[in-house]
Amino acid sequence: MMRLEQISAGTDLPALDITPITRTTLALFAGASGDHNPIHIDIDFARSAGSDDVFAHGMLSMAYLGRLLTAWFPVESIRTFDVRFGAITPVAARATASGTIAAIEAVDGERRAQLDLAVTLADGTVTLTGHAVVAFGKDE
Repeated sequence: MMRLEQISAGTDLPALDITPITRTTLALFAGASGDHNPIHIDIDFARSAGSDDVFAHGMLSMAYLGRLLTAWFPVESIRTFDVRFGAITPVAARATASGTIAAIEAVDGERRAQLDLAVTLADGTVTLTGHAVVAFGKDE
């Protein structure tokens, strides 16, 4: 977990480098999430829909951001977590999940950090942006 004295506006969380997305990853995520949309697991279906290949579930990228958050803050400290999908994540893509402390505030007796989040492909494409609020101590 992140140490409280390290938290200030402008602090970057250490990035989470994601292993390349494989077809196995997509199949396992489909089973775990219950999202069996064939656009993510059936290349013939994806091609008939106009795509060259299957691509990752948007929620898989959100899950990676969740891993980034919970590597530094306990899950029970997360107050809000939302994302906006911006681009697809193709098979074999190398992505990185990142976060920056945007602001610190006192709310309901807690110190809270507002975080700006993103998942970015190796070519610079931002596939997902997000925002989270985490509590990390008592307001003094």
